[in-house]
Formats: sequence, structure tokens, C-alpha cells
Amino acid sequence: MTEREPETITKKELVNRIADSTKQTKVVVKEIVQRFLDEVIAELAAGNRLEFRDFGVFEVKGRAARRAQNPRTLQKVQVPAKRVVKFKVGRVLRERISEEPEELPRSPRAAATPAPVQPPKPQPPTPPTPKPPPSNSPF
Repeated sequence: MTEREPETITKKELVNRIADSTKQTKVVVKEIVQRFLDEVIAELAAGNRLEFRDFGVFEVKGRAARRAQNPRTLQKVQVPAKRVVKFKVGRVLRERISEEPEELPRSPRAAATPAPVQPPKPQPPTPPTPKPPPSNSPF
């Protein structure tokens, strides 16, 4: 397996992909994505915990004040206490990351070399789930 350099995917690229797959306008998708991110920021700023099943959990943790050392000057400095956001990865995300990376043409910058084809992993059968009533939501 050869390691490839990871790409940087921007919000604009994600908006374009979502707009293409949902047949919504980019303006609508961009507004929805931005509002989602604004809500995440607001909840974390309020000290709340955000849990997205199978994806992961965002929570705010406090860091105690400490003494550190500037590696260049070796001078001791006092680092104040602060709050930081921690992310704990969820089950599905952890499993997908541990698999071989998929080589899908995601952007014009995507590598042109095809990935080796591997047989699909057999999935256990899942019981059918009842279909929800139709809605007007794009999601």
C-alpha cells in the first residue's frame, strides 16, 4: 500500500458535491451548511456536548494552567488555563478510517491513478426498516 498525500477539501467543494447529489442550488446548500456550522459553534461556545451517532462527539474540556518552555530560547513561560474542543471518533467513522482509502474522483486535484480493486466485504443482512412518510425536505 502506498500512502498518498491527503487532499484539503474546502467547504465550497463539499457544498458543490451536496448540491449535485441533492439537486438543490448551491446557494441553498451553502446556507444550510453554514447554519449547521454556526449552530455547532454556538453550542460548543455555550459549553454543550454535541453527539452525532456513529460519527463522533464534540465536547469542551478545560485545560489547567501550566508552565511550559519555549524550545527556541529555553525560557520558561506561564500558559494560562483555557477551554479546548475535544473530538471523540464514533464507531462508523473509526471503521471507515481503518479501511483502505477509497480512490474516488472527488475533485479535479484527485490522483489519476486507479486504486487496486478489492472484493467487497460481505455484509450481514439487515432487517428491512419501514419507510418514513415522504417529506419536502431535501435531506
